[in-house]
Amino acid sequence: MPVITHGFELLREQPIPEINSLARLYRHAKTGAQLLSLINDDENKAFGIAFVTPPYDSTGLPHILEHSVLCGSRKYPLKEPFIELAKGSLNTFLNAFTYPDRTVYPVASQNLKDFYNLIDVYLDAVFYPNLTRWTLMQEGWHYELEDKSQPLQFRGVVFNEMKGAYSSPENVLGRVIQQTLMPDTPYGVDSGGDPLVIPNLTHEALRAFHARYYHPSNARILFYGDDDPEERLRYMNEWLGAFEPAEPAPPLPLQPRFNTPRTITERYETSEDAKDKAYVSVNWLLGDISDPELALTLSVLSHMLVGTPASPLRKALIDSGLGENLTPSGLEDELREASFSAGLKGVNPADADKVEALILDTLRRLAEEGFDPDQVEASLNTIEFRLREANFGSFPRGIAYLVAALRLWTYGGDPFEALSFEAALSALKRKTAQGQAVFKDLLRRLFLENPHRTTVILLPDPAVRTEREAAERARLDAARAAMTDDELERIIEETRTLQQMQLTPDPPELLARLPSLKISDLDPKVRTIPTEISESSGATVLYHDLFTNGIVYLDLAFDLRALLPQDVPYVGLIGRALLQMGTDKEDFVKLLQRIGRKTGGISHAVLNTVSRSARQPISRFVLRGKGTVTQFDDLLDILRDVLLTAKLDNRERLKQIVLENKASLESALVPSGHAFVATRLRAAFNPSDWMNEQIGGVSQLFFLRALAEQIDKDWESVLAKLNSVRQALVKRGGLVVNVTLDAKNWEALQPRLHDFVAALPEGAPQPTDWLTAPNLAGEGLAIPAQVNYVGKGADLYALGFTLDGRWLPVQNWLRTAYLWERVRMQGGAYGSFCTFDSRSGAFAFLSYRDPNLLDTLKVYDEAAEHLRTHWLDEQEVTRTIIGVIGDLDEYMLPDAKGYTAMVRWLTGDTDEVRQKLRDEVLATTPQDFVRFAEVLSAVRDHGRVVVMGSASALEQANLARGGEWLNVMRVM
Repeated sequence: MPVITHGFELLREQPIPEINSLARLYRHAKTGAQLLSLINDDENKAFGIAFVTPPYDSTGLPHILEHSVLCGSRKYPLKEPFIELAKGSLNTFLNAFTYPDRTVYPVASQNLKDFYNLIDVYLDAVFYPNLTRWTLMQEGWHYELEDKSQPLQFRGVVFNEMKGAYSSPENVLGRVIQQTLMPDTPYGVDSGGDPLVIPNLTHEALRAFHARYYHPSNARILFYGDDDPEERLRYMNEWLGAFEPAEPAPPLPLQPRFNTPRTITERYETSEDAKDKAYVSVNWLLGDISDPELALTLSVLSHMLVGTPASPLRKALIDSGLGENLTPSGLEDELREASFSAGLKGVNPADADKVEALILDTLRRLAEEGFDPDQVEASLNTIEFRLREANFGSFPRGIAYLVAALRLWTYGGDPFEALSFEAALSALKRKTAQGQAVFKDLLRRLFLENPHRTTVILLPDPAVRTEREAAERARLDAARAAMTDDELERIIEETRTLQQMQLTPDPPELLARLPSLKISDLDPKVRTIPTEISESSGATVLYHDLFTNGIVYLDLAFDLRALLPQDVPYVGLIGRALLQMGTDKEDFVKLLQRIGRKTGGISHAVLNTVSRSARQPISRFVLRGKGTVTQFDDLLDILRDVLLTAKLDNRERLKQIVLENKASLESALVPSGHAFVATRLRAAFNPSDWMNEQIGGVSQLFFLRALAEQIDKDWESVLAKLNSVRQALVKRGGLVVNVTLDAKNWEALQPRLHDFVAALPEGAPQPTDWLTAPNLAGEGLAIPAQVNYVGKGADLYALGFTLDGRWLPVQNWLRTAYLWERVRMQGGAYGSFCTFDSRSGAFAFLSYRDPNLLDTLKVYDEAAEHLRTHWLDEQEVTRTIIGVIGDLDEYMLPDAKGYTAMVRWLTGDTDEVRQKLRDEVLATTPQDFVRFAEVLSAVRDHGRVVVMGSASALEQANLARGGEWLNVMRVM
């Protein structure tokens, strides 16, 4: 008889040293729910529950359900328990994911009480959601009509989110690839939802889908971290024990194999200017790769093929000149069957067949000749370093391991194997050392001899948007024509009722049910990072004594203030130019292979901010390197070579980099429109934000377009400019060297670092004046999109205000309450938020995938009056304070701590300054929310407006405002 502990039967137990955890896999005896318990000493605890949710049409049912279950439940019948949690939790992660075949609800927190509070709300949400018709109307879709004289409209959060997604060519390409590779499976429809199909979804279908799939028998549950492993079982048994057994979802089917490759032509929305820019992608269905060694081998093969600019398939595509940059390329291994894609964007449609032929010819050559041994070594080392470092940035490790485990676990595989890599890595390294043709064999078997291949050609067509809008309007007009007057009155009444529900606050007694921390649960003291400051040959050395598991993190921060204003846009290129154009010793292919073989990676970044006290620009170009302690000499040698001997005179290579960067920015316009709006908005406020826009915003895009032509016409001037920019930057005077490592290893490495710094050119940068006249006029950035991104903001310090930490809880409340309700819930935008930079004083309202424009600006302008008239109670203020403290105490891995400490030192964010800010946050009262209304009144009256959207939407806004209110600029 199996031993049952708290209702769970232990199926397996084993240590997984690769993730420093003891793993236990359980089965809930009553319901069959599976639970993976990862026990370790990580204070950033994580939990997740996942359900297999295969879609059967493109109504977006799984996606809308993911949104809907978080809108009130049996135990927490609030409008939005999810956003209340976001407002007042110490969480380090709080979200949900809809995959094409599963839905995942993960949370993470460093605070044990907060951790279980989050889990409690999420479990009640997924198992006992209210799922009212009103929820579907808000989160999915509904007819909206306020007056019979107006046209009928569709509204809904997911409806507008997916309108934005369908405006992004890369999103369209990914969807078409998946659906055409696996057309006879649930992957053949859109689980996110097609806006033209979403209005087919009924409330009955939503509830039925939940009843079928959101059941413990269909669940995979994960716990990770340093919480009590016995309590995990006891707690979950209390939830699961209330359910009776049910049939889990049937196994997801495999796609029947094609006999011959297929070519599919689709269209994407674009402007008239981009009619010759097609996407061409060649794609293979590789099959089930549940075998760990096969999965790892394919990951290494994918990296060798397209992982870096030195990769032979990527290089062949870029060198061909047939396109501007790669389409999203590489291995996709998160679904039932893995796939691989490679292609180009910015292709002349007449050259589509040439792209396909080039890909196939390159793979045939590699299958015959094999790979450069240095490339094999570089990719193996890169993948191994990633696996061992397990650095997911701010994304909690426990959730990353949940995602990894689900890649096998979802389909009946072994989650332990998905988290273990030593055996597979050892086997692969042994085979490559023995000269076995593992990669050549895979190329032949899974690629060249595999007829299950599609070539997707995505053609630009300005008519796509108008056709989709016409189809939507025709459907709405037909629906309205079929309605009686009584039915129209009902739609009007429902519109008013829904809007009233969205704006009506939750009763205090219901909010009180939500589990929450108290101010006394918070640490009143700031968290500090150890920092020692020394000098080396004129450079400042910052050292942080932190445990890094034998990895040294090294940042070299060069002062950008030495550049003239007209040279600033080149900063967007200089990082790639130094690292990806070769040196006196080697061409760029060999250089990148050497970086892959000898280090954990070298990247580049730009830091632009403002000093805390003097409000002076802090602008740095940063080379960021990492490697094991034994790789430190190699890391320094490579950095020395790229800084002192980088060959910038390869005209064709620079042209490739320029075109790739340009194509990347163009591809980011629709999915990241809010980021471009925020950057453009703030560019008028201070020199650092002006520089940010010059090197990463719309100005950089315009610069790259012009530079691509200049390279052809006046190469000597371009080369001279690149060399002068490097010469101005690379000086040891003013350099900040930032090192994160444990003390024992640091002692041994210091002399080598001092020698490296001493070899850099002498001199210190002479700061130049970047101050420009602020442009406060409103701007409209025209792109081909069905949605808008709306921004308004101001420099609060320039308006006469001084920093008060009590602003931060107010900002948190505006984002999670006022803007959420007015712009997202009522307005139907996918997102809306406000940002505040306490160093520079820049404040901004922003919206994301927004069907509105002027209405959203009206919401921004009404925020001040809302603060004056909406008195918050102590409970709500407490929640917003807790949320801010959670943001201030962000969980960081050692490299992030070291980098953050450097930024704090550069900007004057001393521990004393940060403590004062924290004290003010903790002292926030309801009266402070009313006082902040004065700040928002100034933003209303003096704020700058920047909007990104379609040309027609911007023109309509100008007409409504009676003239050229927005200076419209066509971006795409």
